Amino acid sequence: MDKHARTLLVIITEAALEKRLVADSLRLGAQGYTVHDVRGGSRLSVRESLWEADRSIEMKVIATPEVADAMARHVLATYAPHYSLTLYLAGVEVLRPDKF
Repeated sequence: MDKHARTLLVIITEAALEKRLVADSLRLGAQGYTVHDVRGGSRLSVRESLWEADRSIEMKVIATPEVADAMARHVLATYAPHYSLTLYLAGVEVLRPDKF
């Protein structure tokens, strides 16, 4: 079985950013994305999703390392100073590289 290396970028942030993050990811070269509504917290705060402004999302993008890095840099520079967010990168292997 042929496996191909790609990078998974995961962004957990405020739901208000969803449309902007989708547009950014496609503009920066991602071929697709997945978004989920999520809840969570830390020792500093809790996002329970009890009202619209308190909703959080988890966005996943599998892309080439160059696209994932470009998107992570953009998110850090553009949104991290103003919004609550967590992001991380992980190496993954895909079986259909043309999709990513």
